[in-house]
Amino acid sequence: MLTLLQTSNSSDIYLPPWLQQGLGLLVIGIVLGFFLYLILFSTLKSFFRRSSNEIGILTLNILQTPLLILFVIIVLKVLIYSLGLLENLPFIQRLLTAGIVAVITYLLDRLFTQVIAYSLSKYAEKTEADWDDVLIPLIKNTLPILIYLIGGFLFIQTLGIDLSGLWVAFGGMTFVLGFALRDILSNFFSGLVLLVDTPFQFGDVVALEDGSVAIIKSIGIRLTTLYLIESHCDLLVPNAALESQKLVNFSRPNSSYYYTIIVPIRADSDPNQAIKIIEEVVLSHPDVLGDLNNKLVAIENFYRVTDQLLEVEDNLLSKKEAGRQRLIAEEKVKVKLEKIKTEITRLVDKIKLMEMEGLDSGEVREIQGYYLDIVRLVGLETVSEKQKGQKSLFLQESQNMDEDALISLLRSWYKNWQEDPDLRDADDEVLENEWERKIYFLTKRMNKLLQQIVNSGQGFSETKLDDYVLELWKWIEERFQTYALWQSPKIWMQDMSMGGGLGTINMAVKFFVDNVKLEQCQRGNRIRSEVHGEIVRRLRQAYFYR
Repeated sequence: MLTLLQTSNSSDIYLPPWLQQGLGLLVIGIVLGFFLYLILFSTLKSFFRRSSNEIGILTLNILQTPLLILFVIIVLKVLIYSLGLLENLPFIQRLLTAGIVAVITYLLDRLFTQVIAYSLSKYAEKTEADWDDVLIPLIKNTLPILIYLIGGFLFIQTLGIDLSGLWVAFGGMTFVLGFALRDILSNFFSGLVLLVDTPFQFGDVVALEDGSVAIIKSIGIRLTTLYLIESHCDLLVPNAALESQKLVNFSRPNSSYYYTIIVPIRADSDPNQAIKIIEEVVLSHPDVLGDLNNKLVAIENFYRVTDQLLEVEDNLLSKKEAGRQRLIAEEKVKVKLEKIKTEITRLVDKIKLMEMEGLDSGEVREIQGYYLDIVRLVGLETVSEKQKGQKSLFLQESQNMDEDALISLLRSWYKNWQEDPDLRDADDEVLENEWERKIYFLTKRMNKLLQQIVNSGQGFSETKLDDYVLELWKWIEERFQTYALWQSPKIWMQDMSMGGGLGTINMAVKFFVDNVKLEQCQRGNRIRSEVHGEIVRRLRQAYFYR
């Protein structure tokens, strides 16, 4: 019989060797766990707080409790294994392994939904691609299901339950399930097709086949959620049904939308004079696209006539001033873009001459100097950072930006736009997000071109440098072009009808509204109504209206 307590000159407690070994491992595990806990959840958390790293802090908060539970289970498992109790406690060993699987499954789900999906969403906001805006929410909805499905199978298997019969049964039911879930699978794969084609992105305004106008809200595993503007409710459309529909996207290629009004005039009217009146009315509305100089003249004439003939409300006066200030700010952006275009054209000509025989380091520095002049026109400045022992140049917004820099003018433009009395509170955020996003991508693209210029001295794509510069201008022109000639209002005689004495000439009036997304997507309808009403009033005054 093992003597557990021996008495000598001093009383000592005697422990069996296997118990001493187990207690030793337990103490080592506790000490090691304490230090790991101290490093992870004290030092790192303090570091992330100082560096304002939201992702790091969020990750540590998620890991804190599951890692502690996981650590305890692993210590117990190692302790049982080291003591050689596997043969006596097989069920406990399997239970501990299943516990590890359960904790890891839960941890992976939390890390993905709270950290990875959040990071991907932030990444999607910083990219111009449309597919990631749609793909990331779909992955966010489907991947957790797969994580728990796989984790559940592994959990059951680690408990020692034989799944071979379940797999056979599952295989036999595959055909039945496939037939029963054919609609769900069809909707799922239709959602993937929508991701590949990217016919729209979240926030786009679209017209369905039945004429309903809606805003794209989200794409799920089976359904796409649309917000119906007229009825102020959500519409849930199966992905397969949406994928097969013909959609009109009002937000592509940009948010300017084309409206048409049919105006009947007397057949004995002077068509040229009628067209002149209609054109002045359309151009005078500040929210309709057109030549900026002509609009600034027309808006003064229009409101002058209106002030004389009508009792003008305060809102109309403020609309006039807000519209005039916005048009002036828009004109300044246009002038600055023309100047940048001129400088970019000169830079392209210089590059074409220099790159004929290859670019040496001196020529690269000369090109870089010309490019930095353009950078300053935009409102950016260079900063140097050390990477891998070498200094690299990067662009950022200038700390002392000139008021006439492109970025300053763009901000002044959309802030003047926000003063429009017809806008709603949410529109301020819509405009700011839209234009700040464009400014962010402008900085990013100009940074990319700077790196291409610097690397061209090392033999990288030196013959394509002029193409890269032209690509940058093309992008700037598409994103920041205030007005294109083809967007001018167009008025012509559509047809003529006889009856009721004098005949009638139907005049087709077509014009672009500046941004169809504003005013809860009702901006276009309001502008069309205002323009139509003023055209009728002015034509009646001239005895032209039928």
